[in-house]
Amino acid sequence: MKETSELPEVRERFYRRERQSVPAAREFARVALADWGVTGERADDLLLCVSELTTNALVHGVPPGRGFLLRAIPYENAVRVEVHDSGDGAPAVLPAAQDAEGGRGLLLVAALADKWGVGERDPGKVVWCELGTARRAPAPMSSFGGESPTDVTATTGGTHDAAVAEGPELQRLQRRLRRR
Repeated sequence: MKETSELPEVRERFYRRERQSVPAAREFARVALADWGVTGERADDLLLCVSELTTNALVHGVPPGRGFLLRAIPYENAVRVEVHDSGDGAPAVLPAAQDAEGGRGLLLVAALADKWGVGERDPGKVVWCELGTARRAPAPMSSFGGESPTDVTATTGGTHDAAVAEGPELQRLQRRLRRR
């Protein structure tokens, strides 16, 4: 992240319940990260997390006629991504099934993010993740237990989504996860 005397401002945008909202949210996040000087693998990881979290919101968390809010929050050495939706239920990581068409979204987020969790919102929930912008995070930015303002719980149960890494992107991700 670029060295400045003060942190860049939080970016947020509301999206309607439409398929094109996921790529639009990813582009919005890409521009914010570039403006903040976040590049390389960590930017790629953040963008993949944005894709997965917004897809989950779109598919599972946004009732008809509603939308979701994407918020990107820069820290000195990290970025937090939050997706606010008005749906109920708590998303969670499912074990990966090799023949499943979906279900890997939060598994990818859990593998790439330094921290992730679910917070309460009325109505709905906030699903968030934090990634250090250095090669590895220098220290935790929050804990699953509630140090960040919207943190409520960590999740370990089940959900699935439609947007997953494929082809070369999936192969690159698999290689990186094996190295960790």
